[in-house]
Amino acid sequence: MKFILTILFFNASFFLSDAQDINTLLKEGDRLEHVPDEKASFKKFKEVLKLSATNSYALNKCSELCSRIGQREISNTKLRNDYYSAARIYAETSLKVDPNNSEANCVMAIALGRSSMSKSGKEKILNAREIKKYVDAAITNDPSNFKAWHVLGRWQYEISNLNGLERSLVKLLYGGLPPATIKQSIYAFEKARSLRPEFLLNYFEMAKAYKDNNNKAKAIAYLQFMITLPIQTEDDPGIKDKSRALIKEWQ
Repeated sequence: MKFILTILFFNASFFLSDAQDINTLLKEGDRLEHVPDEKASFKKFKEVLKLSATNSYALNKCSELCSRIGQREISNTKLRNDYYSAARIYAETSLKVDPNNSEANCVMAIALGRSSMSKSGKEKILNAREIKKYVDAAITNDPSNFKAWHVLGRWQYEISNLNGLERSLVKLLYGGLPPATIKQSIYAFEKARSLRPEFLLNYFEMAKAYKDNNNKAKAIAYLQFMITLPIQTEDDPGIKDKSRALIKEWQ
């Protein structure tokens, strides 16, 4: 009996230690992301997955960070594409763990968007329907997911700006896509702003939508306000620089 109790106590201590290690790593991953040091944060979340391969939070974070880090690999196309592929794999794994997880659906939409929405022609629209499916699922499962609202705004903006050739490809491949307008895009961006007013990238994308909707004054005002906000991600200094350039161009 004493032997059995010893074994049970050992196993309980082992699992407790594991859980403590995971929580410590998750907190450190979050801290490093906010430094911001996204590559170091990514490594911490990967360490979590070594201990718990199905940890949804770590899987979602790894996917999101791969999308962000990959976007900055401008000069190394192969490395950028490797990060984008990893972003999709992490998101796919998270969705297998919980298909209704809002963040898992959101990071999948982000991963697909990073690798396709900024391109032109067939590459740009190939994943358009899939992106919409995942972002809709993210919002349905959590209407307060500010990143999902931002992705929806970006999707609507890009689809509303398809050129003639791209629209023909959409019709050929899909028979059409759900309607998307600049006003719908602005609504989604504003929803994201109401949920997370310190999200810098949202202001940058929203300003472009307002400018295209013939409201340049509001676009500039949003950019000017955004520049005063604190840095939160490694992308933010670049976003501020691009915003200053847009203000100068639009004034």
